[in-house]
Amino acid sequence: MAVLSTTLTELSGRAAAPQASQAPDIEPPSPLDRFLHAMQAHATQGISPASLALAHADWLLKLLQSPAKWQRLLQKAWTKELRWLDYARRSTLGQAPPPCIEPLAQDRRFRDPAWQRWPYNLVQQAFLLNQQWWHNATTGIDGVSRHHQDVVAFSARQLLDLASPLNVVATNPEVSDAAVREAGANFVRGAVNLADDVWRSLTGAPPEGAEAFRPGIEVAVTPGRVVFRNHLIELIQYAPAAGSASVHAEPMLIVPACIMKYYILDLSPGNSLVRYLVGQGHTVFMISWRNPDADDRELGMDDYLRDGVMAALGHIRGVAPVRPAIASAARCCRSRWPRSAARARR
Repeated sequence: MAVLSTTLTELSGRAAAPQASQAPDIEPPSPLDRFLHAMQAHATQGISPASLALAHADWLLKLLQSPAKWQRLLQKAWTKELRWLDYARRSTLGQAPPPCIEPLAQDRRFRDPAWQRWPYNLVQQAFLLNQQWWHNATTGIDGVSRHHQDVVAFSARQLLDLASPLNVVATNPEVSDAAVREAGANFVRGAVNLADDVWRSLTGAPPEGAEAFRPGIEVAVTPGRVVFRNHLIELIQYAPAAGSASVHAEPMLIVPACIMKYYILDLSPGNSLVRYLVGQGHTVFMISWRNPDADDRELGMDDYLRDGVMAALGHIRGVAPVRPAIASAARCCRSRWPRSAARARR
Protein backbone atom coordinates (compact mmCIF):
# COMPACT_ATOMS: atom_id res chain seq x y z
CA MET A 1 0.00 0.00 0.00
CA ALA A 2 1.24 3.46 -0.87
CA VAL A 3 0.29 6.14 1.64
CA LEU A 4 0.73 9.87 1.13
CA SER A 5 -0.41 13.12 2.63
CA THR A 6 -1.21 16.11 0.46
CA THR A 7 -3.54 19.05 0.26
CA LEU A 8 -6.67 19.55 -1.77
CA THR A 9 -5.33 22.86 -3.03
CA GLU A 10 -2.22 21.23 -4.50
CA LEU A 11 -4.19 18.43 -6.11
CA SER A 12 -6.78 20.78 -7.54
CA GLY A 13 -4.02 22.89 -9.00
CA ARG A 14 -2.50 19.85 -10.66
CA ALA A 15 -5.86 18.81 -12.09
CA ALA A 16 -6.39 22.28 -13.53
CA ALA A 17 -3.00 22.28 -15.23
CA PRO A 18 -3.28 21.77 -18.99
CA GLN A 19 -2.39 18.34 -20.24
CA ALA A 20 0.59 18.04 -22.53
CA SER A 21 -0.64 17.79 -26.08
CA GLN A 22 0.10 14.63 -27.97
CA ALA A 23 3.10 14.81 -30.27
CA PRO A 24 1.84 15.66 -33.76
CA ASP A 25 3.82 12.83 -35.39
CA ILE A 26 2.14 10.10 -33.29
CA GLU A 27 -1.02 8.75 -34.85
CA PRO A 28 -3.84 7.69 -32.50
CA PRO A 29 -4.57 3.96 -32.51
CA SER A 30 -7.14 2.81 -35.00
CA PRO A 31 -10.07 0.55 -34.06
CA LEU A 32 -8.18 -2.38 -35.61
CA ASP A 33 -5.10 -1.59 -33.49
CA ARG A 34 -7.21 -1.48 -30.35
CA PHE A 35 -8.94 -4.73 -31.24
CA LEU A 36 -5.64 -6.52 -31.81
CA HIS A 37 -4.18 -5.09 -28.60
CA ALA A 38 -7.24 -6.19 -26.66
CA MET A 39 -7.06 -9.71 -28.09
CA GLN A 40 -3.35 -9.84 -27.33
CA ALA A 41 -3.90 -8.69 -23.75
CA HIS A 42 -6.62 -11.30 -23.28
CA ALA A 43 -4.34 -14.07 -24.60
CA THR A 44 -1.33 -13.02 -22.49
CA GLN A 45 -3.25 -12.13 -19.30
CA GLY A 46 -2.28 -8.47 -19.73
CA ILE A 47 1.46 -9.09 -20.15
CA SER A 48 3.07 -7.12 -22.96
CA PRO A 49 5.16 -9.34 -25.30
CA ALA A 50 7.06 -6.23 -26.41
CA SER A 51 7.98 -5.39 -22.83
CA LEU A 52 9.15 -8.95 -22.20
CA ALA A 53 11.19 -8.95 -25.39
CA LEU A 54 12.89 -5.66 -24.53
CA ALA A 55 13.76 -6.84 -21.03
CA HIS A 56 15.21 -10.13 -22.23
CA ALA A 57 17.11 -8.43 -25.05
CA ASP A 58 18.65 -6.00 -22.56
CA TRP A 59 19.63 -8.90 -20.27
CA LEU A 60 21.04 -11.07 -23.07
CA LEU A 61 23.04 -8.32 -24.77
CA LYS A 62 24.60 -7.18 -21.49
CA LEU A 63 25.35 -10.79 -20.53
CA LEU A 64 27.10 -11.38 -23.85
CA GLN A 65 29.32 -8.40 -23.07
CA SER A 66 30.27 -9.68 -19.60
CA PRO A 67 32.83 -12.49 -19.97
CA ALA A 68 33.63 -12.34 -16.27
CA LYS A 69 29.99 -13.16 -15.54
CA TRP A 70 30.21 -16.14 -17.90
CA GLN A 71 33.22 -17.40 -16.00
CA ARG A 72 31.46 -17.12 -12.66
CA LEU A 73 28.35 -18.84 -14.00
CA LEU A 74 30.36 -21.71 -15.49
CA GLN A 75 32.25 -22.08 -12.25
CA LYS A 76 29.03 -22.13 -10.25
CA ALA A 77 27.48 -24.69 -12.62
CA TRP A 78 30.52 -26.98 -12.30
CA THR A 79 30.62 -26.65 -8.51
CA LYS A 80 26.89 -27.34 -8.16
CA GLU A 81 27.18 -30.37 -10.45
CA LEU A 82 29.98 -31.87 -8.34
CA ARG A 83 28.07 -31.22 -5.11
CA TRP A 84 24.96 -32.87 -6.48
CA LEU A 85 26.87 -35.91 -7.81
CA ASP A 86 28.50 -36.41 -4.43
CA TYR A 87 25.12 -36.07 -2.70
CA ALA A 88 23.54 -38.53 -5.16
CA ARG A 89 26.35 -41.08 -4.67
CA ARG A 90 26.19 -41.00 -0.89
CA SER A 91 22.39 -41.01 -0.83
CA THR A 92 22.21 -43.98 -3.21
CA LEU A 93 24.62 -45.93 -1.00
CA GLY A 94 22.22 -45.52 1.92
CA GLN A 95 24.15 -42.82 3.73
CA ALA A 96 22.48 -39.68 5.11
CA PRO A 97 24.43 -36.78 3.57
CA PRO A 98 23.46 -33.19 4.39
CA PRO A 99 21.49 -31.52 1.59
CA CYS A 100 23.36 -29.54 -1.04
CA ILE A 101 20.93 -26.66 -0.64
CA GLU A 102 18.00 -25.78 1.59
CA PRO A 103 14.78 -24.26 0.21
CA LEU A 104 14.12 -20.62 0.97
CA ALA A 105 12.20 -19.97 4.17
CA GLN A 106 9.01 -19.08 2.25
CA ASP A 107 9.28 -22.13 -0.06
CA ARG A 108 6.88 -24.74 1.32
CA ARG A 109 6.91 -27.07 -1.66
CA PHE A 110 9.34 -29.68 -0.35
CA ARG A 111 8.46 -29.73 3.34
CA ASP A 112 6.69 -33.08 3.20
CA PRO A 113 8.97 -35.86 4.57
CA ALA A 114 8.33 -37.84 1.38
CA TRP A 115 10.68 -35.48 -0.46
CA GLN A 116 13.57 -36.78 1.64
CA ARG A 117 13.15 -40.33 0.31
CA TRP A 118 15.36 -41.64 -2.45
CA PRO A 119 15.10 -40.91 -5.39
CA TYR A 120 12.83 -37.90 -4.78
CA ASN A 121 15.50 -36.21 -2.67
CA LEU A 122 17.81 -36.23 -5.70
CA VAL A 123 15.14 -34.63 -7.87
CA GLN A 124 14.29 -31.81 -5.46
CA GLN A 125 17.97 -31.05 -4.78
CA ALA A 126 18.71 -30.86 -8.50
CA PHE A 127 15.76 -28.53 -8.99
CA LEU A 128 16.77 -26.20 -6.16
CA LEU A 129 20.38 -26.02 -7.38
CA ASN A 130 19.17 -25.26 -10.90
CA GLN A 131 16.82 -22.59 -9.55
CA GLN A 132 19.67 -20.95 -7.63
CA TRP A 133 21.90 -20.97 -10.72
CA TRP A 134 19.27 -19.25 -12.84
CA HIS A 135 18.84 -16.62 -10.15
CA ASN A 136 22.57 -15.93 -10.40
CA ALA A 137 22.34 -15.85 -14.20
CA THR A 138 19.50 -13.32 -14.33
CA THR A 139 20.73 -10.91 -11.65
CA GLY A 140 23.86 -8.88 -10.94
CA ILE A 141 24.71 -8.12 -14.59
CA ASP A 142 26.30 -4.71 -15.03
CA GLY A 143 24.30 -2.32 -17.19
CA VAL A 144 20.93 -4.09 -17.01
CA SER A 145 18.25 -1.78 -15.65
CA ARG A 146 16.65 -2.79 -12.37
CA HIS A 147 13.24 -3.09 -13.99
CA HIS A 148 14.52 -5.35 -16.78
CA GLN A 149 16.42 -7.46 -14.26
CA ASP A 150 13.27 -7.93 -12.20
CA VAL A 151 11.26 -8.87 -15.29
CA VAL A 152 13.82 -11.44 -16.48
CA ALA A 153 14.34 -12.93 -13.03
CA PHE A 154 10.58 -13.18 -12.51
CA SER A 155 10.09 -14.82 -15.92
CA ALA A 156 12.83 -17.34 -15.17
CA ARG A 157 11.22 -18.22 -11.85
CA GLN A 158 7.85 -18.75 -13.52
CA LEU A 159 9.31 -21.06 -16.16
CA LEU A 160 11.25 -22.98 -13.52
CA ASP A 161 8.13 -23.33 -11.40
CA LEU A 162 6.36 -24.69 -14.46
CA ALA A 163 9.07 -27.38 -14.71
CA SER A 164 9.04 -28.07 -10.97
CA PRO A 165 9.02 -31.76 -9.96
CA LEU A 166 5.77 -31.01 -8.11
CA ASN A 167 4.02 -30.73 -11.48
CA VAL A 168 5.00 -34.21 -12.71
CA VAL A 169 3.31 -37.27 -11.27
CA ALA A 170 6.43 -39.45 -11.57
CA THR A 171 8.59 -37.00 -9.61
CA ASN A 172 6.06 -35.95 -6.95
CA PRO A 173 5.95 -38.40 -4.05
CA GLU A 174 2.91 -36.72 -2.47
CA VAL A 175 0.81 -37.29 -5.61
CA SER A 176 2.15 -40.82 -6.07
CA ASP A 177 1.40 -41.74 -2.47
CA ALA A 178 -2.12 -40.28 -2.77
CA ALA A 179 -2.69 -42.26 -6.00
CA VAL A 180 -1.75 -45.51 -4.25
CA ARG A 181 -3.76 -44.66 -1.15
CA GLU A 182 -6.90 -43.65 -3.09
CA ALA A 183 -6.56 -46.07 -6.01
CA GLY A 184 -6.32 -43.18 -8.48
CA ALA A 185 -9.39 -41.30 -7.27
CA ASN A 186 -7.28 -38.15 -6.81
CA PHE A 187 -6.69 -38.03 -10.58
CA VAL A 188 -10.42 -38.28 -11.27
CA ARG A 189 -11.10 -35.51 -8.76
CA GLY A 190 -8.40 -33.33 -10.32
CA ALA A 191 -9.82 -33.86 -13.83
CA VAL A 192 -13.27 -32.84 -12.61
CA ASN A 193 -11.86 -29.70 -10.97
CA LEU A 194 -9.94 -28.85 -14.15
CA ALA A 195 -13.04 -29.25 -16.30
CA ASP A 196 -14.99 -27.03 -13.88
CA ASP A 197 -12.27 -24.36 -13.96
CA VAL A 198 -12.23 -24.39 -17.77
CA TRP A 199 -16.04 -24.18 -17.95
CA ARG A 200 -16.17 -21.25 -15.51
CA SER A 201 -13.39 -19.47 -17.39
CA LEU A 202 -15.14 -19.85 -20.76
CA THR A 203 -18.58 -18.87 -19.47
CA GLY A 204 -17.44 -16.10 -17.13
CA ALA A 205 -19.07 -17.83 -14.16
CA PRO A 206 -17.77 -16.86 -10.71
CA PRO A 207 -15.46 -19.25 -8.82
CA GLU A 208 -17.07 -21.98 -6.77
CA GLY A 209 -17.98 -20.71 -3.34
CA ALA A 210 -18.24 -17.05 -4.40
CA GLU A 211 -21.89 -17.07 -3.35
CA ALA A 212 -20.74 -17.33 0.27
CA PHE A 213 -19.19 -13.86 0.11
CA ARG A 214 -22.04 -11.41 -0.36
CA PRO A 215 -21.29 -7.68 -0.02
CA GLY A 216 -22.96 -6.22 3.01
CA ILE A 217 -23.53 -9.63 4.60
CA GLU A 218 -20.32 -11.67 4.72
CA VAL A 219 -17.99 -8.96 3.36
CA ALA A 220 -18.08 -5.14 3.35
CA VAL A 221 -19.94 -5.08 6.67
CA THR A 222 -18.55 -1.81 8.05
CA PRO A 223 -21.47 0.69 8.09
CA GLY A 224 -21.15 3.39 5.44
CA ARG A 225 -23.23 5.44 3.00
CA VAL A 226 -22.85 6.65 -0.56
CA VAL A 227 -22.39 10.44 -0.47
CA PHE A 228 -21.43 11.11 -4.09
CA ARG A 229 -21.98 9.39 -7.43
CA ASN A 230 -21.12 10.02 -11.07
CA HIS A 231 -20.84 7.82 -14.16
CA LEU A 232 -17.50 6.38 -13.01
CA ILE A 233 -17.50 6.14 -9.20
CA GLU A 234 -19.52 5.98 -6.03
CA LEU A 235 -17.92 7.63 -3.00
CA ILE A 236 -18.65 5.88 0.29
CA GLN A 237 -18.25 7.66 3.62
CA TYR A 238 -17.57 5.85 6.89
CA ALA A 239 -18.03 7.86 10.08
CA PRO A 240 -15.73 7.42 13.10
CA ALA A 241 -16.89 4.59 15.32
CA ALA A 242 -18.87 5.48 18.41
CA GLY A 243 -16.69 5.45 21.48
CA SER A 244 -13.47 6.42 19.67
CA ALA A 245 -10.99 7.98 22.08
CA SER A 246 -10.43 10.89 19.68
CA VAL A 247 -11.73 12.01 16.30
CA HIS A 248 -9.24 13.19 13.69
CA ALA A 249 -9.99 16.41 11.85
CA GLU A 250 -8.42 15.28 8.58
CA PRO A 251 -10.56 12.91 6.49
CA MET A 252 -8.93 9.95 4.77
CA LEU A 253 -9.52 8.98 1.14
CA ILE A 254 -8.78 5.41 0.07
CA VAL A 255 -8.42 4.79 -3.66
CA PRO A 256 -8.52 1.09 -4.64
CA ALA A 257 -7.17 0.07 -8.02
CA CYS A 258 -9.80 0.55 -10.71
CA ILE A 259 -9.80 -3.21 -11.42
CA MET A 260 -10.60 -4.07 -7.80
CA LYS A 261 -13.73 -4.14 -5.68
CA TYR A 262 -13.68 -1.53 -2.95
CA TYR A 263 -14.33 -4.09 -0.22
CA ILE A 264 -10.89 -5.65 -0.69
CA LEU A 265 -10.07 -3.39 2.26
CA ASP A 266 -13.23 -4.31 4.17
CA LEU A 267 -13.36 -8.08 3.86
CA SER A 268 -14.49 -9.03 7.35
CA PRO A 269 -14.61 -7.49 10.83
CA GLY A 270 -11.29 -9.15 11.70
CA ASN A 271 -9.65 -8.33 8.36
CA SER A 272 -10.75 -4.79 7.54
CA LEU A 273 -8.59 -1.71 7.20
CA VAL A 274 -11.73 0.44 7.07
CA ARG A 275 -13.05 -0.89 10.38
CA TYR A 276 -9.66 -0.35 12.00
CA LEU A 277 -9.43 3.26 10.78
CA VAL A 278 -12.91 4.26 11.90
CA GLY A 279 -12.18 2.60 15.21
CA GLN A 280 -9.19 4.94 15.54
CA GLY A 281 -11.42 7.98 15.00
CA HIS A 282 -10.86 8.57 11.28
CA THR A 283 -13.51 9.70 8.83
CA VAL A 284 -12.90 7.44 5.85
CA PHE A 285 -13.96 7.95 2.25
CA MET A 286 -13.63 5.06 -0.19
CA ILE A 287 -13.97 5.07 -3.97
CA SER A 288 -16.01 2.28 -5.54
CA TRP A 289 -15.26 2.08 -9.27
CA ARG A 290 -17.91 1.27 -11.83
CA ASN A 291 -17.41 -1.90 -13.83
CA PRO A 292 -16.71 -0.61 -17.35
CA ASP A 293 -18.56 -1.97 -20.35
CA ALA A 294 -18.35 -1.45 -24.11
CA ASP A 295 -19.69 2.09 -23.81
CA ASP A 296 -16.65 3.03 -21.72
CA ARG A 297 -14.06 1.89 -24.25
CA GLU A 298 -12.92 5.45 -24.94
CA LEU A 299 -12.11 6.21 -21.30
CA GLY A 300 -8.45 6.87 -20.52
CA MET A 301 -6.41 7.41 -17.40
CA ASP A 302 -7.12 11.14 -17.56
CA ASP A 303 -10.83 10.33 -17.21
CA TYR A 304 -10.16 8.12 -14.20
CA LEU A 305 -8.06 10.86 -12.63
CA ARG A 306 -10.53 13.68 -13.33
CA ASP A 307 -13.85 11.89 -12.79
CA GLY A 308 -12.54 9.49 -10.17
CA VAL A 309 -9.86 10.73 -7.79
CA MET A 310 -10.27 14.46 -8.38
CA ALA A 311 -14.07 14.29 -8.29
CA ALA A 312 -13.87 12.49 -4.95
CA LEU A 313 -11.43 15.07 -3.60
CA GLY A 314 -13.69 17.87 -4.76
CA HIS A 315 -16.63 16.43 -2.88
CA ILE A 316 -14.54 15.90 0.27
CA ARG A 317 -13.39 19.51 0.07
CA GLY A 318 -17.01 20.61 0.11
CA VAL A 319 -17.95 18.64 3.21
CA ALA A 320 -14.69 18.57 5.18
CA PRO A 321 -13.71 21.14 7.81
CA VAL A 322 -11.84 24.27 6.76
CA ARG A 323 -8.48 22.55 7.10
CA PRO A 324 -7.53 21.61 3.49
CA ALA A 325 -5.13 18.72 4.16
CA ILE A 326 -6.35 15.15 3.77
CA ALA A 327 -4.70 11.78 4.20
CA SER A 328 -4.90 9.55 1.15
CA ALA A 329 -4.00 5.96 0.45
CA ALA A 330 -3.86 3.84 -2.69
CA ARG A 331 -4.06 0.10 -2.81
CA CYS A 332 -3.36 -2.46 -5.54
CA CYS A 333 -2.96 -6.22 -5.35
CA ARG A 334 -3.72 -9.24 -7.46
CA SER A 335 -4.01 -12.91 -6.74
CA ARG A 336 -5.07 -15.79 -9.00
CA TRP A 337 -5.10 -19.43 -7.92
CA PRO A 338 -7.37 -21.85 -9.80
CA ARG A 339 -9.09 -24.56 -7.76
CA SER A 340 -7.57 -27.33 -9.84
CA ALA A 341 -4.07 -26.11 -8.94
CA ALA A 342 -4.95 -25.60 -5.31
CA ARG A 343 -6.31 -29.13 -5.01
CA ALA A 344 -3.65 -30.89 -7.07
CA ARG A 345 -1.79 -32.12 -4.02
CA ARG A 346 -4.84 -33.41 -2.12
